[in-house]
Amino acid sequence: MAMKSKVLIVGGTGYLGKRLVKASLAQGHETYVLHREEIGVDIEKVQMLLSFKQQGAHLVTGSLNDHQSLVKVVKLIDVVICAISGVHIRSHQILLQLKLVDAIKEAGNVKRFLPSEFGTDPARMENAMEPGRVTFDDKMVVRSAIEEAGIPFTYISANCFAGYFLGGLCQPGFILPSREQVRLLGDGNQKAIYVDEDDIATYSIKTIDDPRTLNKTVYIRPPQNILSQREVVQIWEKLIGKELLKSFISEQEFLAIMKEQDYAEQVGLTHYYHVCYEGCLANFEIGDGAEEASKLYPEVKYTTVEEYMTRYL
Repeated sequence: MAMKSKVLIVGGTGYLGKRLVKASLAQGHETYVLHREEIGVDIEKVQMLLSFKQQGAHLVTGSLNDHQSLVKVVKLIDVVICAISGVHIRSHQILLQLKLVDAIKEAGNVKRFLPSEFGTDPARMENAMEPGRVTFDDKMVVRSAIEEAGIPFTYISANCFAGYFLGGLCQPGFILPSREQVRLLGDGNQKAIYVDEDDIATYSIKTIDDPRTLNKTVYIRPPQNILSQREVVQIWEKLIGKELLKSFISEQEFLAIMKEQDYAEQVGLTHYYHVCYEGCLANFEIGDGAEEASKLYPEVKYTTVEEYMTRYL
C-alpha cells in the first residue's frame, strides 16, 4: 500500500482547522500543525495545540509573515491544507495565503495544496453582489497564484456549514433553532446544501492522496442534504412535534435591511442572499472538470440534516 502523505495544516486551531487536524490523524496521516511563536496568553489555543500533540500531531513553529520559517516547515511535508478564516465576522485573511503559495513554490516538494475554500465555489460567482463578492474575488486571486506557480491543487466546495445554517433554520444571525417562529427567505423553496463540519474535514482529507481529485474542484453534495429552507424547517417541526409560526421576508426587504448593516455583516448577508434567494449552490450540474465527494467516497457515512438537528432537542 502506498505511503500516506504527510500533512501540514495551517489555521489548525480554527473552527474548521481543528476538525481537519482530527480527520487527518484519524485517517492515519502524519500531521503537522503550524502555530505562531507569539501566542501570548491565549490559553484555549495553547490547550488545543497540546491536545493535538497528545493525539499524535507534530506542532511546528512558523509564521505566514516569516518566509524562511514557512519554507522550512513546508519542506517537511507532502500536502498543505489551509483553513485560515475567510469569514468577515471573524477575520478575513484569504489573501495571506499568497505568502503560503510563495513558500510552497520555493520549497518545491508539495504534492497537493488545498487552499482555504470550503464554501461556495468562487469560480461560479463572477456576478456576485458587492460587498460580499470580495470573498470570492480574493479566493480567485489565490487560485490564480496557485495555478500560475504550477502547484498541484484540490479545491473543496463544501457549501453551507451545518452549524451556521441548520442551527438558525437558515436565518442570518441565528445559530439556535426557535421552537416558536421562523422567517422564510423569499418563498423558502430555493435548494441549498448543508454539510456537517466534521464531514467536510473527513471528505477533504480523503481527497489528498486521490489521483481522481488532482487539479480539480470537489463539491460536497450529500444527496439527502440538498434541501430548501422550508424543508429544513419541516424536519425541525417533525423533531419537536410542533408547527412554527412562519413569516416571510421578500427579496426587496432583505436587500433594504442588508444596506443598513455594517460592512462585515453586509458581506455575510450577501452570501445568504445568493444561497437563499438565488439558489446558487444547487442550481447547476457538476461538470467534467470536477468531482462530487459523496460519490467518490461512498464509505463515508455522512450526517444527514435530520441527524444533525437532533442535537438541538
